[in-house]
Amino acid sequence: MPYFLRPALFSDGPAITELLNTVDELEIGRRETDLSTVEADLKRPDVDLALDSWLAFDGDLLVAYGVLWDDSGAERIDIDHYVLPDHQPAGARILDAMQVRAVDKARGNGAARAVVHLHLNAEPTLDTSLIEARGWRVVRRYQVLQRPLDPAGDLAPVPPAGTRIRPCTTEADHRRVHLLYQAAFAEHFDFQPRTYEQWSHDVDTETLDWSLVWIVSTEESGDTGFLIARDDREAMGWIRSVGVLREGRGRGLGGFLLRHAFAAFAARGRDTVGLGVDTANPTGAPELYGRNGMTLHYAVDTWEGVLS
Repeated sequence: MPYFLRPALFSDGPAITELLNTVDELEIGRRETDLSTVEADLKRPDVDLALDSWLAFDGDLLVAYGVLWDDSGAERIDIDHYVLPDHQPAGARILDAMQVRAVDKARGNGAARAVVHLHLNAEPTLDTSLIEARGWRVVRRYQVLQRPLDPAGDLAPVPPAGTRIRPCTTEADHRRVHLLYQAAFAEHFDFQPRTYEQWSHDVDTETLDWSLVWIVSTEESGDTGFLIARDDREAMGWIRSVGVLREGRGRGLGGFLLRHAFAAFAARGRDTVGLGVDTANPTGAPELYGRNGMTLHYAVDTWEGVLS
C-alpha cells in the first residue's frame, strides 16, 4: 500500500492528537492525549520539525507519526512513534527514517554510535517484531499509576514535625525546583543533566501552573524535596515529578508531598490523579505510591536500539 510521508507542522497538532487518542483507545481503552501535550513536543527547541518529524498518510488519513529529539548532545537520542495497527508498513518506513536521522544526529554530536530510546505501551499498536528485527530490545519497564480522589477524604495533610511546604510562586523558587530536580534524579535511569533553560522547555513552564508546584523543607536540611503537578489533562490530574534529596529520604516527605497534591486536586474537583514510575526505581518509589493508594493503569516499556 502506498503511503505519503512528510514532516509535521505545528498546525498538524490536532490531527496528531486525534491519531494518538485512537492509539490510546486501542492500547488502554480510553482517550488520554491532550493537544497541549502534542504541541509541547512539536515546539521543543531540540526538534527541527523539517528533519526530526514524520507523518504518514493513507489518502487523507493520518496513520503514523514519529518525532525525534536530542537531550544529551552525545550518543543518546530519543524518539516517539505511533502507528495504527493496520498500517505497519507506514510505521516501518518512519522507523527506518528515524534510525537514519538518529545516527546522523549522534555523529553530529561527535559520537560513534546512536543509542536510541523509544517508550511503547506494553501491548502496543506497533508490531514489535519490526523493531526486534532491527536489533532493538526492552531495557526498562515503567508503570502509569492512578488513584481515585474524594474531596471529603483527601484533605490537606499535617506536615511532619519540623517540616514546612510552600508553593513555588517566585522566580527564585522556580530555579530552586530545577536544582532540586537535578540533584534528586541524578542517579536515576535515563537521567540527562539539564540547564535551567533546557529544563524549563522540558516541563513546559510557559503553561505550567506554578501553584501546583511545591517545595518541602526541614529545619535541619532546608529545601529537601519537591513535587510538580499539572492540571491541564482532560483525563486526570497529573503528578509529573516528585523527588526528595538523599539526605531527606526515609522521613515520610515523599508521602506527605503526594497527599498534599491529592488534596489540591480533590479541592479542584478532580476525581482521579495519575503519575508514571520506573518499576526498578532504586528509591522505593513504587512501594511509596502503592502505600498511598495508587494502582496500575497500564505499563510502558523502554526499547533501546544501538545504531552505527
